[in-house]
Amino acid sequence: MAIHNREAFLDNLAEQLGRTRRTKVESPVYSVHPQERVFQDATQGELVEKLEEQCKVIHTSFTSTKLETLGETLRTVLNDYGVTKVVGAAGPRNDATHLSTVYAELQSEGYDIHLWDENKGRENVTFAEQAGAGIVFSDITLAESGTVTLFNDRYNGRSISLLPETFIAIVPKSTLVPRMTQASQLIHEEEKKGNPVSSCVSFVTGPSNSADIEMNLIVGVHGPVKATYILVDDL
Repeated sequence: MAIHNREAFLDNLAEQLGRTRRTKVESPVYSVHPQERVFQDATQGELVEKLEEQCKVIHTSFTSTKLETLGETLRTVLNDYGVTKVVGAAGPRNDATHLSTVYAELQSEGYDIHLWDENKGRENVTFAEQAGAGIVFSDITLAESGTVTLFNDRYNGRSISLLPETFIAIVPKSTLVPRMTQASQLIHEEEKKGNPVSSCVSFVTGPSNSADIEMNLIVGVHGPVKATYILVDDL
């Protein structure tokens, strides 16, 4: 959209305010930082306990496992939900965690598995619409709120965690941070280093829900109805 006379307008506005025009915005310097003190000395074990406790509040099932039993745990979760059609994130983490092997085994057992493929375009979304569960890895996990952070990219389309009835997040223990403050700092640090950060970062807190003015909670308003976090101890 073309913008006409913007510079002249801003110059005139500054003049009418009796000051020079400001062209840069500097972050304010705060004397106190209460947002950084919450859980600042918590160990990873204490953050796990907080996450598990918070999952009860956000109507999310929580389970933990070791890397070598991740496939078995995932199979149990899918069986409990009665889901056989699954869309999952692709990428090197599937090989690193042996999920590629697990997905291949599930397919041989009759499961309908689709891993996100950027070359298949709309086909990914269509499958996600019909899938019973979507499986992703959490990139940063907020213990305080029970929120998983998803860097959506060519391996991980947003539809995976949005469209299926059930949302399953694999949570590496190493991704746990106290709260949004630390998650934001990590993202800013990566940007300062020049490392590419996903243009779409999703913060997902359990299943979709909303409440009216009388605090009547409705789960599954505009996204998954059920959610499970699988904490992996040694990723």
